[in-house]
Amino acid sequence: MESTVAGSLDRGEAVVLITGAARRVGARIARELHGAGARIAVHYRHSADEAEALCAELNAHRPGSAAPFQADLLDIDSLPAMVAACVGHFGRLDGLVNNASSFFPTPVGDITASAWDDLIGSNLKAPLFLAQAAAPALRASGGAIVNIVDIHAERPLRGYPVYSIAKAGLYGLTRSLAIELAPGIRVNGVSPGAIVWPEDDQFPPAERERIVEQSLMKRIGSPEDIAGAVRFLLFDAPYVTGQVLAVDGGRSVHL
Repeated sequence: MESTVAGSLDRGEAVVLITGAARRVGARIARELHGAGARIAVHYRHSADEAEALCAELNAHRPGSAAPFQADLLDIDSLPAMVAACVGHFGRLDGLVNNASSFFPTPVGDITASAWDDLIGSNLKAPLFLAQAAAPALRASGGAIVNIVDIHAERPLRGYPVYSIAKAGLYGLTRSLAIELAPGIRVNGVSPGAIVWPEDDQFPPAERERIVEQSLMKRIGSPEDIAGAVRFLLFDAPYVTGQVLAVDGGRSVHL
């Protein structure tokens, strides 16, 4: 495929693959980019019903503008096939958003090999191998990658060492891929602070209050905040690559 120099994506033509797009922040990113004119490849692992519903919602606005793609991101060998299916369906690929992530505590003394494989696999290994699989199509379109990192990539979260290690790796991967894939593909990251609380109540009320107090904005963020940052980096930042944008209400100033 012919190579081109990366720039801003064409909103009316762009196809963006978003991992973990069926729910929560991933679904908000999908809606945001779709609203900007992109066609959306909705990746999911287990959330088939939510993925189908989201695609139906998006296709009701623009027929044929969204499709679901199932894959277990821990199965590295399956990732090229998912990329090929996406390109086969839409005819191109312009953007990749590595959003899918496992998040759970791993206090030292209780760390297991399976926890390591899950956290490193979803947060670091899968983004690398998915970017590698997508690179030929992205290079042909002058595309871009956005990785969803975390402010704890630089400031480890107590009780979550493996998660923090994985996100630190993703931070480094973002900058490394920017070097390796330039000038044909831009690669950037977004580092969220507290955006939505974990569904399994990992943070008790007192901890949530402490986190909010650390924010200069005195509140948590919203999925819209992350989606807007992703949209900017994909569509409005043609001369930005190798950067990781913190979207944390100023919380990292105190950490």
